[in-house]
Amino acid sequence: MSELCVYQLPTDKHLFPSPEYALAEPNGLLAVGGDLNPHRLMTAYYYGIFPWFSDGEPIMWWSPNPRAILDLSELHVSRSLKKLIRKTPFTITLNHCFEDVIHACAAPRDTQDETWITQDMINAYTQLHQNGKAHSIEIWQNNMLVGGLYGVLIGGCFCGESMFSLMSNASKVAYVALVQWLQSIGATMIDCQMQTSHLATLGSKEVSRSDFIYRLEQVRDKHLTLQSPAQLTIKLDHL
Repeated sequence: MSELCVYQLPTDKHLFPSPEYALAEPNGLLAVGGDLNPHRLMTAYYYGIFPWFSDGEPIMWWSPNPRAILDLSELHVSRSLKKLIRKTPFTITLNHCFEDVIHACAAPRDTQDETWITQDMINAYTQLHQNGKAHSIEIWQNNMLVGGLYGVLIGGCFCGESMFSLMSNASKVAYVALVQWLQSIGATMIDCQMQTSHLATLGSKEVSRSDFIYRLEQVRDKHLTLQSPAQLTIKLDHL
């Protein structure tokens, strides 16, 4: 499909083309433009689309093929990770400091000089959090934030955006805590967007875009009763 088929989004309507029109190269690029207001963002996630761009670029919207997902029942926790959870005195919180988490996720990594989590993205997702749509998991040790993640909840699907770790495997601990929280409120799936070796070790798998959209359609209108405990406890006997 030619790059001429990339859609320019209108500024006055929160409409998206069908993900089936996304380009094969670059994989999943569907549209450009629009803005990051909460209604547009939630509409995008509802249809299996997410924003991803760098400073100085137009807003770009993606729906890649294949898509990485985790069926919550297929979470894999290695022996070493179970041992870490059992032996290390972590405190795990939910939505305790969303802005700290997203800023930590935005910090450049050792392997890259810049971040795709721009200030506009931080502002947009912070507003989603304030609206009760975006959530964070925080991992603490000795009262220091050492890991965490954030994403957007669409019915029974959690759309993961980013995670960070300031100590070995702290982000994996956050992921395990996320899965158990999601299971407790009746969610069934995590949209991991793109597969990585890090996520694969936790049980994520790749499915076709059409399969992902079908799965999303089955759960995106599911009504969940959110529980927001001050702290989360990982139930080791469930792993």
